[in-house]
Amino acid sequence: MSDIRLPTGGVSVLETERLRLRGHRLEDFDACVVMWADPVVTRHIGGRPFSREETWSKMLRYAGHWALMGFGYWAVEEKATGTFLGEAGFAEFRREVTPSIEGLPEIGWAFLPSAHGKGLATEAVHAICAWADQNFGEKPTVCLIDPENIASAWVAKKCGYQEYLRATYKDHPTMLYRRQA
Repeated sequence: MSDIRLPTGGVSVLETERLRLRGHRLEDFDACVVMWADPVVTRHIGGRPFSREETWSKMLRYAGHWALMGFGYWAVEEKATGTFLGEAGFAEFRREVTPSIEGLPEIGWAFLPSAHGKGLATEAVHAICAWADQNFGEKPTVCLIDPENIASAWVAKKCGYQEYLRATYKDHPTMLYRRQA
């Protein structure tokens, strides 16, 4: 991982025209629970709502990624109001998928239904891809997208990701996308 530059002082804060991307805080937990319990949000991510316990584990995993890997997920908030809208970032989940994507930062995003259809995911993903270009060097990034998740596939394509393979992950079909810096 020598080509990844670790952020100084913890989680980088990114800002776009409408959004602020920052590290998760304990105060985000209730908003995260609401988001991850929503079947619209989880329909293409695991296929079922997450419990409070599972959401807590997610938040701890985000913090652990930043601490151990130098990258992770950001909480996404509306810049004007500070309202929590969702999460986006990179992870190393060490998924058991063929071909292996281990060692490649995997991008992901999830937003509350009230934020859908407004271009906010694209805005956030553009910002974190720019961050990746500065911090991952020439290393490509990847993402897994449910074939039925047309909205996420569209966001990925608008942000420079190209589908390169259809695979199976946890007995479900998935599309693998790749983006070169």
